[in-house]
Amino acid sequence: MGTGMRRATIADVAREAGVSTSTASVVFSGKVNVADATRAKVLAAAAALGYTGPDPRAASLRTGRSGIVGVVLAGELRHAFLDPVTTVMMDGLTDALASISTGILLLRDDPRDDEPPAIAEAPVDAVVLIGCSARAGELLEVVRQRGLPVVVIEGEAGIEVPQVTLDNREASATISRHVFQLGHRRVATITLPVDSTRERVPLTPEREAMATVSVTLDRLAGFRDVFPEAVAVTAGGSLVDEGYLVAHMLLATDDGALRDDRPTAIVAQSDLLAVGAIRAAEELGLRVPDDLTVVGFDGIAADGLGSLELTTMAQPALEKGRAAGEQVARMLQGEPGDSVHFACEFRAGETAGPAVI
Repeated sequence: MGTGMRRATIADVAREAGVSTSTASVVFSGKVNVADATRAKVLAAAAALGYTGPDPRAASLRTGRSGIVGVVLAGELRHAFLDPVTTVMMDGLTDALASISTGILLLRDDPRDDEPPAIAEAPVDAVVLIGCSARAGELLEVVRQRGLPVVVIEGEAGIEVPQVTLDNREASATISRHVFQLGHRRVATITLPVDSTRERVPLTPEREAMATVSVTLDRLAGFRDVFPEAVAVTAGGSLVDEGYLVAHMLLATDDGALRDDRPTAIVAQSDLLAVGAIRAAEELGLRVPDDLTVVGFDGIAADGLGSLELTTMAQPALEKGRAAGEQVARMLQGEPGDSVHFACEFRAGETAGPAVI
């Protein structure tokens, strides 16, 4: 490699060898579950490109521990911590890991350009994957190839991987039935992102079939159990602004006039989305719950509602994080990890009322 040229990356090696970046990463991780021919091809490509291996901190994992657990969060980290659910869950995780003096490394789930996912070479002893990641399945495979202990929070992982699960479908169906029992039939839902594009668009059957975010799909399934034909629009994230923008799409025309076919109720997949929907309704002159019912999901202390208390499904975010940390600690001490299941609790508030006739 000549002077002034950039250092070759593992992605360059993978491309040269004709393999995936995760496979190339495994060759340099020192694991044995790679065919000899594949290993030779990757090493030959590395030699040709002058690639000398990953960061030395990652290489040190082959002989010892870093004292760090990697936590993979969806999207921009600055957005993740605008969600109180994530903050509380991380508090529980940190508390549980404190018993074994382990630190936490926060990682994004999406790579930059053609680079491998950060978790492929991160200097960590174990990994926690959050199921709201659109790439959870792919990242799980990378972690398993590295041979690291892993716990999945609310995502598909297979029976051999410890999971922290939540009754997302049942909880969503519970609050949707509450809306149904209030007489609402023209109902819409604002969902969390369905894939890595995080677009704010109506959810078509084709898009739903391609969705990859387990939490979104489970909550949507519960809603569909009660309102199978209802309109669904995906938000770009669990953010108040996203709820506001999607609610405007549902309630008003482009020129700001109220739609004749607007829903009488909105079922939001997070409390932050519900708060945004209420703000949009109030701006359009609609009263909640007299003119519009809005319900959420999470049970957080939501700001921006004035004297109203949100009708929602409360989830045990702190306990979820603590359970994940406890299972990681067990595995790092040589014990098998267990899966743990939690249930949500319906919390009646003041944002749901009888349907407008």
